Amino acid sequence: MEWFSDGDYWLSRLVFQRALAGVYLVAFLAAALQFRALIGEKGMLPVPAHLRRTPPRIAPTLFRLHYSDRFFAWIAWSGAALSAALVAGAADEAPLWAAMACWAVLWALYLSIVNVGQTWYGFGWESLLLETGFLAVFLGNERTAPPVLVLWLLRWVLFRVEFGAGLIKLRGDECWRKLTCLDYHHETQPMPGPLSWFFHRLPKPFHRVEVAANHVTQLLVPVLLFTPQPVASVAAGAVVLTQLWLVLSGNFAWLNWLTIALALSAVDGSLIAAPHALPAPPLWYEIVVLAVAALVLALSYRPARNLLSRRQAMNRSFDPFHLVNAYGAFGTVGRVRHEVVVEGTEERVLHDGTVWREYAFKGKPGDVRRTPRQYAPYHLRLDWMMWFAALSPAYARSWFGPFVERLLDGDRDTLRLLGPNPFPNAPPAYVRARLYRYRYTTWHELRSTGARWHRTYVREFLRPTRLL
Repeated sequence: MEWFSDGDYWLSRLVFQRALAGVYLVAFLAAALQFRALIGEKGMLPVPAHLRRTPPRIAPTLFRLHYSDRFFAWIAWSGAALSAALVAGAADEAPLWAAMACWAVLWALYLSIVNVGQTWYGFGWESLLLETGFLAVFLGNERTAPPVLVLWLLRWVLFRVEFGAGLIKLRGDECWRKLTCLDYHHETQPMPGPLSWFFHRLPKPFHRVEVAANHVTQLLVPVLLFTPQPVASVAAGAVVLTQLWLVLSGNFAWLNWLTIALALSAVDGSLIAAPHALPAPPLWYEIVVLAVAALVLALSYRPARNLLSRRQAMNRSFDPFHLVNAYGAFGTVGRVRHEVVVEGTEERVLHDGTVWREYAFKGKPGDVRRTPRQYAPYHLRLDWMMWFAALSPAYARSWFGPFVERLLDGDRDTLRLLGPNPFPNAPPAYVRARLYRYRYTTWHELRSTGARWHRTYVREFLRPTRLL
């Protein structure tokens, strides 16, 4: 039945599936390499404690059956291995049912991680990966033509990502309506990249053009995704170009890359390569696709209503399986950048001349002379939460104290999340945190000092603290 399949999209499906598997691979690697310090048995927000206070209906996860750090590591590394196999095309060599099972296992494993991740996994791109990954289960493989229904559901996801972000901006900070938000955003965004300084220093009229182009891409272009080809492919191309611009200007984990993958699924592959003559799908597969489409449409009511609401929420899940979600970003743009700087000292008696040494983070600004690195699509979870902590101590209430305790204890797993350890021989006697205002240097300051940042002390964030 042509309603369920179309050989024109065989290339688009192939590229999309490989890209999605690549994003899964990065997500599982980030989980495997960071979980012990964040949510492990001795982590800042331990999973066992979270499971005890959270009912299964709110957070379904395989860890309800058993939790240990070894089991979590097995889940994460198994997900990474399966993702790598799918990147290499293993699903296309398997029967249809087996390919679907592979994608379903990936989704279930990552859902299990997200639902115990707590604050560290409270980002919109976690839900986006799960929603997209769920639909990928029903996209088939090379043994059958791509199902048109699932391809349209992927466009529906992309529409909500882009249109939701566009609406939240127009309804939010007035600088989006005045076209002035990018006068600040490149400087105050969560984790600047190596080119962010240069983006910030572009002429202000160019920033106005950037904001206007963003409004067009997020409010008009998504509607064109549902028009006939080749218009839909052109709209998808516009989304890809916009996302690549965002990749160059900052670090947003895998949000941009996953959005690019979604856009590529809307491209008519016959515009690039001749359509493949693929076998008709089996009846059971058609029935499953119809059932899933009906389920997604039913679950779309609340996210669609959220888009139309004056109280639009962004990055919200409406069900514990993250099947259909609300998205959005930067409804408010900060005008001033603050950073929490964490320091330690070996001196056991504090005095005015006490020497404090600063802990370096891998991604977030610290040393004013250090050039920011490009980490995306990898997600540095602690660095991101430090940005939120600088916005308000309330964001750090649950985890900052345990973080400091682990620094005082010299916890190896926590130190692995940071840059070079300023106390390689023994843990510090005291740790403190101070709030600084950071701003980008001018062209003259950069040439004369080599520093990308200038910082000014604001206030104490955490008084000197030691282990009792």
